[in-house]
Amino acid sequence: MRRQLYMLCGINTERKLIVDLLAILFGIGSWLGINSVYVQLPLLVNNAPEGWNLPSYLVVIIQLGNIGPLLYTAALRIKSFRDSYLIIMLLVLGSCAAMTTAFVYDQTVHVFGAERSVPLFITVFALSLVGCTSSVLFMPYMGRFKSIYLITYLIGEGFSGFVPSIVALIQGVGGNGECILVNGTDPNKPPQYTSYTPPPRFGTRPYFIVSSVILAISMMAFVLLDRLSVCRREYAAVSIGNGNNYAYEQSTSNDEESRSQPGKVSSPIKASLDRTNYLLMMVLISIMCLFGNGFFPSIQSYSCLPYGNVAYHLTVTLSSMANPAACFLAFFVQKNSIRSIVALSMMFVPFAAYALTTSITSPDPPLMHNVLGDILVVSFLNKNSP
Repeated sequence: MRRQLYMLCGINTERKLIVDLLAILFGIGSWLGINSVYVQLPLLVNNAPEGWNLPSYLVVIIQLGNIGPLLYTAALRIKSFRDSYLIIMLLVLGSCAAMTTAFVYDQTVHVFGAERSVPLFITVFALSLVGCTSSVLFMPYMGRFKSIYLITYLIGEGFSGFVPSIVALIQGVGGNGECILVNGTDPNKPPQYTSYTPPPRFGTRPYFIVSSVILAISMMAFVLLDRLSVCRREYAAVSIGNGNNYAYEQSTSNDEESRSQPGKVSSPIKASLDRTNYLLMMVLISIMCLFGNGFFPSIQSYSCLPYGNVAYHLTVTLSSMANPAACFLAFFVQKNSIRSIVALSMMFVPFAAYALTTSITSPDPPLMHNVLGDILVVSFLNKNSP
């Protein structure tokens, strides 16, 4: 029955479900910590001394996490070690950092004459080390498995943004702030109002505890993926060297056989780009990463908060869900070309312009206090998600 269902869905019948499941859980741990911080920003900015500037601070700190890949590259040149041990250490670090964040996110330290969220900055930096290093460590680790399991890992990596967003949607943001009359009973005194924001269903502390538990599950899934014999039998024909240095055996007969049998997945077909197209792709990737991972997250509070906490909350959570949804849809795209990629990139421009306009005109952006403004800011800023 399982084999027939696989063939009906066009899935390789020789794959092991246990390996798929463990690969997905392993992939979830890659960026879950950082995505958890992003989707909690609508609640964090209200209490942090940095206020609306908090996302800008966090973006800089997260970019500092790129020291992780640099240290890993240097370590490969100096000493031989097993990358599986380093992956376990990183996932343990991420789980501990998320648990620590649950208890220190609202703590401040007096630095340079002002209160700063230093404990939060430190834990976010630890979480960024996990996410940034996963790009050069987690995915290459999957290179020792058959190529069919790389897709399931990528699905798990997409879930690292989807799962925190689902939890955040359940959590809610409480609602928009409102003014409450506090002394309306005394006619001899002028009326006084105080700001009140309805609380979410549960706070930031339980949220990060849940994130810590998920990262711990991801770590245990990796240990099983690395140690179970049923998983090791799914290795490709590869010799494992220092770190992620693999040497694959070439087999043209297997490639021809897999092409002739629809139930099997053929080896990747190598394609090359000419120098002009290669440079064009590098420029597009650089621009998209610059704006999607750096510029827009840092100004998102200025673009969204004037429309209210609910609009900011929906923008952050739905944008984190848009990325895995787009990656899932990409599996159904059979063909692509340089022209189509450039066309899709150009569609990014008007949405980016609108996000920039709302941030520049903040705190009085277009269509504020209007339902249409809320709809536009949620829709347009989701298009700018990483």
